[in-house]
Amino acid sequence: MLVAIISDIHDNLTNLWQCLAWCNKQKVKTIICCGDLTNDDTLEVLTTGFKGDIHLIKGNADSFDERKIAGYKNIKYYDRAGGRILIDGLVIGFCHEPFLYKKLIEKEKFDLIFYGHTHKPWESNEKGTRLINPGTLSGMFLKSTFAVLDSETGEVSLKILEEM
Repeated sequence: MLVAIISDIHDNLTNLWQCLAWCNKQKVKTIICCGDLTNDDTLEVLTTGFKGDIHLIKGNADSFDERKIAGYKNIKYYDRAGGRILIDGLVIGFCHEPFLYKKLIEKEKFDLIFYGHTHKPWESNEKGTRLINPGTLSGMFLKSTFAVLDSETGEVSLKILEEM
């Protein structure tokens, strides 16, 4: 199963639409958003432009009305402390700021933890957990990127929007 990991959209609707079009074409089943979606319009585009499951973490710059989330059937919302899901036997954690993944690792064993905030695509390993930042979908400061996990193989690839 393909899972897209996005972060730091910062209301760039053009890039979000391009990412969602790719996800829908590739039959991505789940999107994990590691925060900084920002306003209500961006939340609307994410939830209506993608029909699969969405897991959304609150980011430090998010300004959307959290009460509206209940109106969307395909989204699960998590506070800044982090989220956890199980996909094809992989224990996957996600959060916004990098310091929060350290707290997740202390509590539980994860195969992967995705995080955002820095806008810089990155992969490392800590205590046997792969830590992956998909970069910024907004293209703010760096190229517009997102990550894709193939849950059957465990492979994670980085997608650069301008190359798609």
